[in-house]
Amino acid sequence: MKIADINIPEYPLLLAPMEDITDRSFRQICKTFGADLLYTEFVASEALIRNIDKTLKKLAIDAEERPTGIQIYGHRIDAMVEAAKIAEEAKPDLIDINYGCPVKKIANRGAGAGMLRDIPKMIEMTKAIVDAVNLPVTVKTRLGWDSDNLIIDKIAEQLQDTGIKALTVHGRTRTQLYKGTADWSLIGKIKENPNIHIPIIGNGDIKDGPSAKNAFEKYRVDGIMIGRGTIGKPWIFREIKHYLKTGEILPEPNINEKVEIAKLHFKKSLALKEGMKGIYEMRRHFALYFKGLKNFKELRLKLLTSTDENQISDLLDEIKLKYGEPNNS
Repeated sequence: MKIADINIPEYPLLLAPMEDITDRSFRQICKTFGADLLYTEFVASEALIRNIDKTLKKLAIDAEERPTGIQIYGHRIDAMVEAAKIAEEAKPDLIDINYGCPVKKIANRGAGAGMLRDIPKMIEMTKAIVDAVNLPVTVKTRLGWDSDNLIIDKIAEQLQDTGIKALTVHGRTRTQLYKGTADWSLIGKIKENPNIHIPIIGNGDIKDGPSAKNAFEKYRVDGIMIGRGTIGKPWIFREIKHYLKTGEILPEPNINEKVEIAKLHFKKSLALKEGMKGIYEMRRHFALYFKGLKNFKELRLKLLTSTDENQISDLLDEIKLKYGEPNNS
C-alpha cells in the first residue's frame, strides 16, 4: 500500500488513534510487534490553536515510530485549517482528519462523527485542509450517522476528490458507538467502485489472524486499522502477520513474556511523561495485560493503586514468580 509517497508493506496493519491510549510509549511497543503505520491520540483543534500545553505534547513523535500520522478533530473549518498547519510543523508523516469519533460531547457539537450530518461542510473542511498543508491528508470516518443514513459509499468519491490520499472506514454508525458487530459490506462496496483509486482501510472488530485474513480476502481492503483489539494486547500485530504468512495461529505470549512487555512499556511511560502521569496512565494497560489470571484480585489491586515505581516493578516480578513458567524468562 502506498499513501502519497509513504510506502507501507503488503497487507498493512495500522494502529488506530485512541485518546489516552496511543501515546508515544504505547506506539513504540506496537511498533516492535509489527504495526506498519501509527497514529497519535486524536488532537482537538481548538486546544491546539490555543497552545494548550497538554495538547501540544501529543504532537511529539520519535523516529522509531515512523511512519506516524497526527489526527485532528474539530467543528470549525478555520480552526481545523490552523490546527493542521500547527500539526504539520511537528513533522508527522501525514495529517489525518477525524470524522469518526462517536463520543457525545464531540459528535453533538458537529465534530468527529457529528460531521456525518453535514456532508457539504465535511467536504469543504477536508478540501480546505488538503489545500493548506504540504503533507498527505487522510480521513477516518464511519458508515453514517445511523442505520437510516448509511452514506459512506456515496461520499467516498467526494472525499477522494478533495485530494485526500487514503480513507479509513469504521464499520459502524455513530449511533452504534462500539456496540453490535462491525459491518464491512459498505467498506467492500467502496473497494468495488472503479472510480476509487486511493487506499481504502477497514476498521472494526479485527481481533485475530482469521478476522484480519477475512477482511483482506472478502472485502479487498488495502489495509486494516486496529483499535481496541490492541489494548493489553500489542502483540496482536505479530499474531496477525504470522497468521497471514503461515495460516497458523501463533500462541499468545506466556506470562513471563507479558511481564517483560509490561515492564518495557512501563519504563517507556516513565521516561516520556512528567511526574506521576507515567504511572497513572499505565494502569489501564496493566489491568488488561494480565486479564484473566486466577486469584489475581489482591495483586491486581496493588498494581493499579501503587504510586511507587519500584514497588510496581516488584509487583510485576511477583506476577512472574506466581504465574510464570520457571524455565522461561
